[in-house]
Amino acid sequence: MQALHVSVGDHVFLDHSDEEVGAVRQVAKDHLVVYIENSGDFVVRGNHVKSAHDGKVILDPETVDPQLIQAAKKAHEHEDS
Repeated sequence: MQALHVSVGDHVFLDHSDEEVGAVRQVAKDHLVVYIENSGDFVVRGNHVKSAHDGKVILDPETVDPQLIQAAKKAHEHEDS
């Protein structure tokens, strides 16, 4: 697996959506800690990251924790339309 460059503060997206769902809080050797807006922190294993570039981390919705998917769907529900 190719090493990805991920930094604290990078924006997190599900697949290639235009809507950010959170941000990277911590980078470890084999996982990330990702804050999902309105839901808190989630651990994301390295193999659940589809790509990382230009300050964006793209997650693979087929492999991440289903609770993270549910949290991501709620990430912006408290914002004004």
